[in-house]
Amino acid sequence: MISEYLLVVGMSGAGRSTAAASLEDIGWFVIDNMPPSLIPEVVKIVERRDPGHDRLAFVVGRGGTIYVDELMPALVELRKYGAEIKVLFLDAPDEVLVRRFESTRRRHPVAASDLSSAVAAERSLLASIRESADILIDTGALNPNQLRARIIDLFTRGKPLAGLKSSIVSFGYKYGLPLDVDLVFDCRFLPNPYWEDDLRELTGLDEKVRSYVLSCPETQVFLDKLEDLLLTLLPAYAHEGKSYLSVAMGCTGGEHRSVVLTEELSSRLAARGFEPSVFHRDLNRAKLSQKDRSGELFDSGRQVPTTAPVSLPPKGSAKSSSEPDRELFTGVPAEDEQ
Repeated sequence: MISEYLLVVGMSGAGRSTAAASLEDIGWFVIDNMPPSLIPEVVKIVERRDPGHDRLAFVVGRGGTIYVDELMPALVELRKYGAEIKVLFLDAPDEVLVRRFESTRRRHPVAASDLSSAVAAERSLLASIRESADILIDTGALNPNQLRARIIDLFTRGKPLAGLKSSIVSFGYKYGLPLDVDLVFDCRFLPNPYWEDDLRELTGLDEKVRSYVLSCPETQVFLDKLEDLLLTLLPAYAHEGKSYLSVAMGCTGGEHRSVVLTEELSSRLAARGFEPSVFHRDLNRAKLSQKDRSGELFDSGRQVPTTAPVSLPPKGSAKSSSEPDRELFTGVPAEDEQ
């Protein structure tokens, strides 16, 4: 019997293929590029038979056809039928999507005079679906490894309290606010380890930086009050039926203070039974900007940096007919200053 259904939709180039592969890796049965009008019939079939999986995901629109008129009616019919289904919407800023399409030489599914117009037109078409989505992931600043980590954090079975799955994200304000979080807290009032010569090249995962940040009296007061606030909010959100809650902690560069506070807050909440997932969006991002873009890509989750060479065809070169279409993440160029 299927216990969870997930509908994966989003902007073209935002990472649906990466999301689909990640879901398969953690045990979801994924049906790719199915017209939404057929989804209710498939659900009825799998409810009558044992498909060998208990979690089923539908990826919509990845083949280039946008079924906006069919999608919302299909969702309404599914929920009338009694299926528990969530909608995941993958998004990214327009300029990032344009750059990804330019890098892969792929044709955008929306016909328009230029690529920017096509992206804008698609965003308008999908606006109502985005607004009604249960989960939103902004992939603009993520590479494929980071998006995979986010998918695994969100959709791997754990022991969330009362069905509420929570996550805590660290980020740097210099790279922009995360668009896919519910609550944002500013850590920039705390002393910045960056200005300490022996701490600058370290991160919030290093004990020296952790001790420096946590030794500040204001840090403990802030964490105590924040813990009290979340211990009030989390059960209330769960009681109201909210399935996902994402909290963001921000400092200047996303390397030191926000990382320490994210880890510490996660430990405190885990001790209370919430077990939030942790994601460090901008960890090591400044170092990445100092390397050749064809060199190292960093997974700024809890894993160590991994090397993943990226080769892009030179401008004007023809794409091989045998080369499969892929969604490619090139990330957002980072800045040098801290």
